[in-house]
Amino acid sequence: MRIGELAARTGTTRDTIRFYERIGLVEGRRLPNGYRDFAPEAVEWLAYVRTAQTLGFTLAEIARHGEELREAPDSADALSALFEQKIQIVDARMAELAALRAELAERVGTGCPLRTA
Repeated sequence: MRIGELAARTGTTRDTIRFYERIGLVEGRRLPNGYRDFAPEAVEWLAYVRTAQTLGFTLAEIARHGEELREAPDSADALSALFEQKIQIVDARMAELAALRAELAERVGTGCPLRTA
């Protein structure tokens, strides 16, 4: 299917699909007339990409693990392992943010809050 149809079916823009193609996230072939042609499976893959992004995965992570997940004998197990890793990253970031919040709260009302404590 052409890029316009893929964009319409996935709710993404043509520019987004071109960007995904440039970074290797989706693959299309060039027709003799120069148009891009994408396999029907690209619709499902782009839905997967959008869902993964809403779950906090970066495009780099999606690209890195995409092929691995497609080839996994039980992708549910592989996904669960990735989710566990992502939970650990989120927990670490939450701890960093909690420490930052505490530091900021400690500096409120101390005169010049940017001076070293």
